[in-house]
Amino acid sequence: MLKNLTIGQLLKETSTAFKNHPATIYSQENIHYTYNELYNETGKVAKALLGLGIKKGDHIAVWSTNRLEWILLQLASARIGAVLVTVNTSYQEAEVEYLLNHSDTTALFYIDSFKTTSYSSIIASIVHKLPRLQHLISIDNKNQKMNWNQFLLYSMNISDEALTLAEQNVYPEEVINMQYTSGTTGFPKGVMLSHNNIVNNALLVANAMKLSHQDKLCIPVPFFHCFGCVMGLLASVCVGATMVPIVEFNPTVVLETVEKEKCTALHGVPTMFIAELNLPNFHDYDLSSLRTGIMAGSNCPTEVMKRVMNDMGINEITIAYGQTESSPVITQTTTTDSLERRVTTVGKAHPHVQVKIIDPINGHVLPIGVQGELCAKGYLIMKGYYKMPEETARAIDSDGWLHTGDLAVIDNEGYIKITGRLKDMIIRGGENIYPREIEEFLYLHPKIEDIQVIGVPDKHYGETVVACIKLKPGVEATASEIKEYCKNKLSHFKIPESIYFVEAFPMTASGKIQKYKLREQLQNFS
Repeated sequence: MLKNLTIGQLLKETSTAFKNHPATIYSQENIHYTYNELYNETGKVAKALLGLGIKKGDHIAVWSTNRLEWILLQLASARIGAVLVTVNTSYQEAEVEYLLNHSDTTALFYIDSFKTTSYSSIIASIVHKLPRLQHLISIDNKNQKMNWNQFLLYSMNISDEALTLAEQNVYPEEVINMQYTSGTTGFPKGVMLSHNNIVNNALLVANAMKLSHQDKLCIPVPFFHCFGCVMGLLASVCVGATMVPIVEFNPTVVLETVEKEKCTALHGVPTMFIAELNLPNFHDYDLSSLRTGIMAGSNCPTEVMKRVMNDMGINEITIAYGQTESSPVITQTTTTDSLERRVTTVGKAHPHVQVKIIDPINGHVLPIGVQGELCAKGYLIMKGYYKMPEETARAIDSDGWLHTGDLAVIDNEGYIKITGRLKDMIIRGGENIYPREIEEFLYLHPKIEDIQVIGVPDKHYGETVVACIKLKPGVEATASEIKEYCKNKLSHFKIPESIYFVEAFPMTASGKIQKYKLREQLQNFS
C-alpha cells in the first residue's frame, strides 16, 4: 500500500513510534541522534530556514559531503516545502555556476572544500553572476558572511505555531527535491521529484531488503544522489532503521564502521564493493553483523556479487535498478531470490510499478525474451525536468511511460535483465554488439579487477570494439593474452580489437563510470 505522506509527516510518524531509538550514528565523528532528537533538530533547522526568509517552493542547494547538516537540511526543508537542490561534490566552477543559475537557487549551504577543490573560492568567483542567490551559508563555520551556527540563530525568530502553519501548507504531490543528473552526456537536467515519489520509493526499497527498526544501515554512497538520500536516508526513516553515514567514501573507514557499529546493512556501487573487498587486510574485519543491503548505480559484475555474498557475508544483498527520473528504483531483487537471479537479473518491477519492453524504433511492445527498451510507469515517475519541457516530453510519452534508454529482456516470471544502453550499443559491420555481454565474460578472467568495453569509430567497420581493463594489484597481462582468452568463447566480431590497461576509470562522484570520457582519453593512451 502506498503512503500519501509528506516527508515531514513521515518523520513525525517515525519519531513518534521510535522516539528513543537511534536514528543517526556518525561513528568516527561520535555523533548520535535518537529519532526524537532528530525530529526536534530538524524543527530548529526548519525554523531557521523560515527565519532566513525561505518560503514554500523556494530552491535551496546543498554542496557537501555526507555531513549531518545534509540530513538535517533534507528533512527540514521538506517540512516547510522548500525544494532541496542537490549538488554533485565533484562539480567544478562551470558546472556549479550552471546548476545554481539554472535551478534558480536562492540559498546555498556548502562546505569549505572537498579533496583538491576549494568550494569557497569557486563560490566567491561566481556569486556576482548569480543574482537570485541571496544567502550563502558555510556549513564548516568558516569566517564567511554567515556560518551554520549563525544560521541557526534565525530559528529564534520563528514560533512553534509558525512552523506548524508552514507544515500544514505542504502536500504530498508537490515537488520537494531536485536532482541534477550526473551529466554522463550533455548538460545536467534538473529532475523534479515529489514527496510521493521518494517517500514511496524509499518504503518499497526498504521492504525489498527487509529493512526494519532493528537494522543499522551503513551509507557510504553520496547523499546528493538518490542512492544516498532516498534508498539510504529516507528508506531508514520509513522503517525506523538507524542511519550510519560515511562522510566521504573510504573503503577502510566503511569496514571499520561496519565492525564498530555492528551494521546489518550496507549500500554501495560495484566500484565501492570492489575497493572494500580488495583491501589487503580485508579479512581482519569482523563483518559478521551484515545481512542485507543494495548494490546498484551501475552494472553489477557477477563475480563481485558472489564475493560480496560469500566473503562479506551479505547473504541477503539485493540488486536495485532504476534512474533518478524514477525516484530512483524501478526493479529490485528480494532477499530470498536465488543466487542465480541476484547475479544475472535486476529483479522484478516493484509493487505499484508497470514495466514493458518496446521496440525502440516503432514503439511496439515486444514479446517475452526479446531485447528492447525498458519503459516504466507509476507513482515513481518524476514530475519532469525543471524548465526543460522538450526534454521532459522526450523522456515521458503522452501515456505517462518513462523511456529509460536502457536495453533489457524480461522472462516469463517477470525478472528483468539489463543488457546495455541504447547509446552504448556498438554497431560493427552491421553486427549489433552489447558491451555488457563482453564485460560480464571478461570479469571471469582471474587477472581482471574491472573492465569497460566501448566502441570507437573505424573507417572499415564503422565501429570497433575496445576493452579498457584495470588489472588486479600485483599482476601483469598482455593484450594478446586477453584476446586468446576470448578465442572460441566469444564470436570473432565481439573480441576486442584493441585492449588498453588503465589504472582507473573516469567516474562521476556517485560512482558511475563515464564511458564518453573514456573514449576521449583513448587518444592519450599508449
